[in-house]
Amino acid sequence: MFKHLQELYSQFEELRNPRKAEGAYKFFQAYPGGYGEGDSFYGLTVPQQRTLCKTYYKLLSLEELQTMLKHPVHEFRLTALMMLVMRMQRSKDPVEKDAIANLYLNHLDYVNNWDLVDASAHYILGSWIMDKPHDILFHLAEEDHLWKQRVAVVATHYFIRHSQFETTFKLAEKLIHHKHDLIHKAVGWMLREAGNLDYNAEYEFLRKHYSKMPRTMLRYAIEKFDEPVRQDFLKGRI
Repeated sequence: MFKHLQELYSQFEELRNPRKAEGAYKFFQAYPGGYGEGDSFYGLTVPQQRTLCKTYYKLLSLEELQTMLKHPVHEFRLTALMMLVMRMQRSKDPVEKDAIANLYLNHLDYVNNWDLVDASAHYILGSWIMDKPHDILFHLAEEDHLWKQRVAVVATHYFIRHSQFETTFKLAEKLIHHKHDLIHKAVGWMLREAGNLDYNAEYEFLRKHYSKMPRTMLRYAIEKFDEPVRQDFLKGRI
């Protein structure tokens, strides 16, 4: 075992909280039939994990972070992803950024709940392909894999922050008939984020597509609209 990784694992053991772990087990639906089925938890809070990240993100190698990302306990994976994000954001070395992004892409099977996706996809994958072809996102969206599809959508948050909406809108069209509400929520969230920067762009997209949208997706997308406009969309008057 790597020295610093072993130290970090010891910190996790000291902070372990069975009561909070039980709550997380239910919250992230790790029970049989839930979307997080089979996951396990230590009960660490996100602030505790952030504190550990600040101490260890410079000390752990990418090999160690890869080992941590494959850990069966949820908080270990989330902490690994948070440290990869910190490394990605602070690095000025294109080679290191490529290595982080490829590590992420090669281990997406371990980015297997919505909080893991939402804490990492736009910061790692989105930032990395901002100025590259976005084909990988469409490939991920086409896979029969809930979390990879959510990664594809949430990664576009990085583009949206730079006023680039085209990929978000194209993915929304592709996933508009998806059956899972976690995709409905992600797509609606990204459409809302686009609208926060360009109301007209989101409005025009919704005007063309809202009648086909799942209700949850639409509600998320129009959450910030003025109430009369919201009601017009919800009641099909647009």
